[in-house]
Amino acid sequence: MANTVSFAAGSPVGRREISVSYDRVGSGEPLVLLHGIGHHRQAWDPVLRILAAERDVIAVDLPGFGASPALPDGLAYDLRTMVPVLGSFFDALGLVRPHVAGNSLGGLLALELGRERLVRSVTALSPAGFWTRSERRYAFGMLRSMRGAALSMPMPVIERLSRSSPGRTALTSTIYARPGRRSPTAVVSETVALREATGFRQTLEAGLTVAFTDDVPDIPVCIAWGSQDRLLLRRQGVRAKRVIPGARLVRLPHCGHVPMNDDPAAVARVILDTSR
Repeated sequence: MANTVSFAAGSPVGRREISVSYDRVGSGEPLVLLHGIGHHRQAWDPVLRILAAERDVIAVDLPGFGASPALPDGLAYDLRTMVPVLGSFFDALGLVRPHVAGNSLGGLLALELGRERLVRSVTALSPAGFWTRSERRYAFGMLRSMRGAALSMPMPVIERLSRSSPGRTALTSTIYARPGRRSPTAVVSETVALREATGFRQTLEAGLTVAFTDDVPDIPVCIAWGSQDRLLLRRQGVRAKRVIPGARLVRLPHCGHVPMNDDPAAVARVILDTSR
């Protein structure tokens, strides 16, 4: 069962009470894991055991996703709000500049946390924010289609599709290069998470104005991109390297947009190497 912490967080409209759900496992230096839009903390399950052997791992449900309630009324799902919220979450758990790894939206948040000097290292897996307008339009169209499909399918259909490899491919091939590896239970769970994500629309709207254009100096940064990422195309990694010249750019062969499931060992190695 997930842990939940409530805390007062500063925002552009003042301090508000926010609750965040998370899992915590392992020991060592703290490492916070941030998922992508429409996903939940269980996206990290394939790498948790490996990471927990060396790190105190905190896998987070971002506000409005997974088991975390939506942000209070009046708060936007943008970087100006989310970065202070995550900083307050760190304070609530007694985390002093933890390492952070994020995927997609979580990768963008991780980089922004690094830029604000709130973390000691950043691993960003296919981070958002390095797109052209046409690439962003394509990615957002795909995300809206995924969300629409999840909302329209009755649960019995989702459950039936999850029981076969072709069905899991139909449900998740946009984000995984090897969707057949995902368990039926996990596929059902993440499809439900996508359809029930209260923060989805507002987060997507906030992303319309996002472009990461600032360096992240003075801390270790690794940007890793799946060679078969169908959502955020891998050439965006080259742009990210130009923006953050001190970052290490890593290619993840045979991995899709959410690489933790496609190659858990490779992803865990990249995160641990960066946080060392």
